[in-house]
Amino acid sequence: MSKQGYHHGNLRQALVASALALIEEKGPTGFTLSEAAKRAGVTPAAVYRHFEGREDLIAECARQGYLIFGDVLEHAWNGGEPSALAAFSATGRAYLAFARKYPGHYMAMFESGISPNRSTDLAKVAERADRVMERATAALMEHVPPDRRPPVAMVSAHIWAMSHGVVELYAREGNRAPYAPEDLLESGIGVYLRGLGLIRADI
Repeated sequence: MSKQGYHHGNLRQALVASALALIEEKGPTGFTLSEAAKRAGVTPAAVYRHFEGREDLIAECARQGYLIFGDVLEHAWNGGEPSALAAFSATGRAYLAFARKYPGHYMAMFESGISPNRSTDLAKVAERADRVMERATAALMEHVPPDRRPPVAMVSAHIWAMSHGVVELYAREGNRAPYAPEDLLESGIGVYLRGLGLIRADI
């Protein structure tokens, strides 16, 4: 990208865009700050006007990713409509859809080693995404008898882990899956929910 790649002094966002492209190409640890600067059309020294270093730049990529992620989950949750079960399943599928559409953000968020607690701003947007999933889970758990109801945070974590596993193993470009990633996730969630008695077992 030449110096024409950014305008009106928006160098900070141009550097984020450069980093996201490099993360997609090389992974979150596979590029240098100099490469990000070169792609944005500036000198490495110019980067330090906006970021303390490469990790700080990746953390901003993650922060912006969590903002988008939270919006995607909120849209999927849709206030629990048309039913708690449908909304819960939709939030799981939204995880996969986000990872496919925003791979650079996804890797910055979940594969860079950057902790969501790195900064207050990053923690805030990450917690928002967590709350959406926990809200969806809590609504669904209301349909499980109290004596058989697992903790909401545990169920939410299980679905995140399942979704993340499908992304890592089968949703990457070039990865071969025995079934479409969407079908794998849908069936996995179905098996899990049958175990909780929320979906009638096929007989």
